Parts: sequence; structure tokens; C-alpha cells
Amino acid sequence: MIFGLKIKNILFILIGAAIFSFGIVHFNMQHNLGEGGFTGITLILYFAFKWDPAITNIVLNIPILLIGWKFLGRNTLFYTIIGTLSVSLFLSIFQLYEYEIHLEQDMFLVALFAGVFIGVGLGIVFRYGGTTGGVDIIARIVHKYIGWSMGKTMFIFDFVVIVTSIFTILELDQGMYTLVAVYVGARVIDFIQEGAYSARGATIISSKSDVIAKKIMNDMDRGVTVLDGRGSFTGEKRDVLYCVVGRNEIVKLKSIINAIDPQAFVAVGTVHDVLGEGFTLDENKNPIND
Repeated sequence: MIFGLKIKNILFILIGAAIFSFGIVHFNMQHNLGEGGFTGITLILYFAFKWDPAITNIVLNIPILLIGWKFLGRNTLFYTIIGTLSVSLFLSIFQLYEYEIHLEQDMFLVALFAGVFIGVGLGIVFRYGGTTGGVDIIARIVHKYIGWSMGKTMFIFDFVVIVTSIFTILELDQGMYTLVAVYVGARVIDFIQEGAYSARGATIISSKSDVIAKKIMNDMDRGVTVLDGRGSFTGEKRDVLYCVVGRNEIVKLKSIINAIDPQAFVAVGTVHDVLGEGFTLDENKNPIND
């Protein structure tokens, strides 16, 4: 750790900033696409006046960083400074060693790749505690105090900037492709934030809940939580089982339930992120991935 900051987090913030900057230079700047937030403002200034976005990115973010110092914790602020500076650094590097990607005849593909690179880059930065400044800080504050997803907040802010871009430096078709890229980026950010691993959570109501719970624990080595339930119509009390299994285990879980009680009520939902024994911890409570 450096001054309380995790080296792993710093490393991934740098990787995310590099991916984000690559997308901005090689898809947005090369193919005249805008972007939302402060990055969109830097692109407006670039297309209109040829101002270097690496420099305007830092200049525009100074007041936002001061706001971040007031609303965010010390570590998050330091991670954000690292993210902001590294974005400007990589923007300069990729402009200096630019690789021409000729996709002018397929702007939809350009929009998709722009969204994916920006979404993956920002998603990694967010997941490891940082931001790249600008609207990223605003989105983090809104997420902290209001509960909106960061992708949703950014999409709203981005939409305003993009509409402004259409009336200033973008053609209508470029603005529409930009909206596609921003939407894809927002969805990718949420996907990475919520976790790439998708498990399944099952709620089971059965008159044979004890037998089902034991079978799941013995045959699948998965824990089962027993909740007290009561039917609102009959008033009958009955145990409600809840367990989380891997996506590839759901068929086996259904088979166990069906074999014991074909009339059981089963509701299965998607679980985007799972922490705890069997997923991130082993049977000795030690981290699996460390």
C-alpha cells in the first residue's frame, strides 16, 4: 500500500484509464463522434478549436476535484486524481502514437466499439474505487446519496452534452451514433459494476422444505437459509427456503426440488454479485481469488 492506497487498485485504474483513452482517440476523435460529460465538452473544444483534450481535461476537472475533496473520502479523491491525470497522460500518448482505424463506412460499428471501450475503461476505474473526474464524480455522489446507478446518472448528463454537441459541432447522424455509443457505454459500466459473474438466487416454498434443504446441502454443498413465512390467503405458516447457486447449477437444483416435491413453488432470480463462502471465500473463510 502507498499512503493507504492499494497498489492493485492503482494498477487497475491505470488500465481502465488506458482503455478509456484508447477508445476516445481511436473511435471518437478519429470518426467525429461526440461523448457525454466533461469528455464530451473536451471533444467539442477539440473539434471546434483543435484544443488538446489531454490539457482541457485537466483544466476542466480542477473545480470538480475541489468538489470531490469535499464530498468524497480521501482514498476515493486520490484514486480520482490518479484516474484524471492518467486519462490525460494516455490521451497524449495515443494521440502521439495514433493507429488509424478505418471504419468510416460502418459508423454503427464505430459507435459500438466506442461504447465498449469507454464502458469497459470507466467500469474498471469505478470498480476499483476511482473516477476519471468530471461527471464521474457527480455520478458517484448521486450514487452515494440518492442510489441511482452510475450509468443512469451519466447517461442523463451525457444526453444534455450530446444535444449541445449536435447544435454546435456534430452533424445529426454523428449525434445519433454518439447516442448509441453512450448508451452502450452506460450498459457496459453497469455490467462491470454489478459483476461479470451472474449467479442464481432461488426462493422455494414447499411442504417438504426440510427434506429439500438437506438434499441441497448434501448433494450440491450449498447453504440454505430458512425463513419464516405465512400465506396471506390461508394464514398457514410455512418455511421459505432461499439459496444461491452458480448459473450452471440451476438445472440440478430444479431437479432436486422436482424429485422431492413437484408441487413446490420456486422463484429463480439473477444475482449479479455474490460475496461469501462458496463464491469468494472457501470453507475456511479464506479469499478464493487472493
